Amino acid sequence: MFSITASGTCHCRGGHDTCFTFTPIPRALPLSYRSHIVLGALPDTANKKDRLGRHMNIHEYQAKALLRSYGMPVPEGRAAATTDEAVTAARALGAPVTVVKAQIHAGGRGAGHFAGRPEGKGGVRLARSIEEVSEAADAMLGEVLVTLQTGPAGRLVRTLYVESGCDIARELYLSLLVDRSTGRLVIVASPDGGMEIEHVAAATPERIFKESIDPARGLCDYQSRGLAVRLGLKGREIRAFQNVVRAAYDAFTDLDAAIVEINPLVVTGAGDLLALDAKMSFDENALFRHPEVAKLRDENEEDPREREAAEYGLAYVGLDGNIGCMVNGAGLAMATMDIIKMEGEEPANFLDVGGGASKERVAAAFRILIGDPKVRGILVNIFGGIMRCDVIAEAIIAASHETGLHVPLVVRLAGTNVERGQAL
Repeated sequence: MFSITASGTCHCRGGHDTCFTFTPIPRALPLSYRSHIVLGALPDTANKKDRLGRHMNIHEYQAKALLRSYGMPVPEGRAAATTDEAVTAARALGAPVTVVKAQIHAGGRGAGHFAGRPEGKGGVRLARSIEEVSEAADAMLGEVLVTLQTGPAGRLVRTLYVESGCDIARELYLSLLVDRSTGRLVIVASPDGGMEIEHVAAATPERIFKESIDPARGLCDYQSRGLAVRLGLKGREIRAFQNVVRAAYDAFTDLDAAIVEINPLVVTGAGDLLALDAKMSFDENALFRHPEVAKLRDENEEDPREREAAEYGLAYVGLDGNIGCMVNGAGLAMATMDIIKMEGEEPANFLDVGGGASKERVAAAFRILIGDPKVRGILVNIFGGIMRCDVIAEAIIAASHETGLHVPLVVRLAGTNVERGQAL
């Protein structure tokens, strides 16, 4: 079904950035997007790519290995892909308490549950014997872990991280990220570690401390020392915290990271600091400079639709609705999603084909939309500036014949060659 109309009127009620606030973000909040909540501001138009799959995430055990190479104190641990490997790792560690952690690209693992076992244990378990390590590994490997960030579909657990336990006296929060409003790297710290930092930012924003780093001077010791004092650290804990911040800063800048997050950063009973959990995300545009980091990509943790979209240079994020969207320009795409919400439906995706997309690129975008089994209708909203409306129309018609269009399609075209597009 085709319904092609032309209009020069923008239906966005307010600026496109304002519209963004009306659109909820289901599933996982990408690290880069979460960081803006902590900083107290939503991303601006230039920063939309931060939550559009343009950053590469890695697993906890990979992040800890990278950070350890920069001097970050982390507990001893080993990755395991089988129960036998997990048992071997636990024996090698020889710790009285071992922690077995499911490795997926999502937070909330400990509070999550495995599919079919909503009342069961989560994806982070303590083991006080080799037998308990074996039981935990058997219960997690090959199972689907569901957390608040994975959505109901969950993620299949293929790898575990077996780690030595430690004596936890305090739990802190630490992250480094880019503040787009100032164009500077920012250290974010809080005495309330071990919980979702978004909740802390919303409930007690005064307990989140920030230090902006001047790019000309780099990280200064007084900045990390001042944060340590505000966090209530004393004596040698202050020096230990400075070393942790320095390690995180060096890793961030050397590896072109998008974010480094340590939650929790624990103070042990002996007064040592350890990164008990670690997350890292990297700017994909800089991965060509870091082939060793690019090798850490786990495509099993990525949406196959988003992988295909990336191959064609499309900005795509799968959501949980049933109305597929194809739009050019991030602002117009967000406004289109808001319009769908205002009409009582849910967008199935964010898809920005860009301002100068080719026929092949548009056809690929259309195939991705059609391939989503949740999609019950498609809305194409194109304002042709650099993009020509006749190219869009040709690509849509060709792709619909190729894929066998089986859902209603509504196309709105405006701008360059709109009459030719309508004629097609």
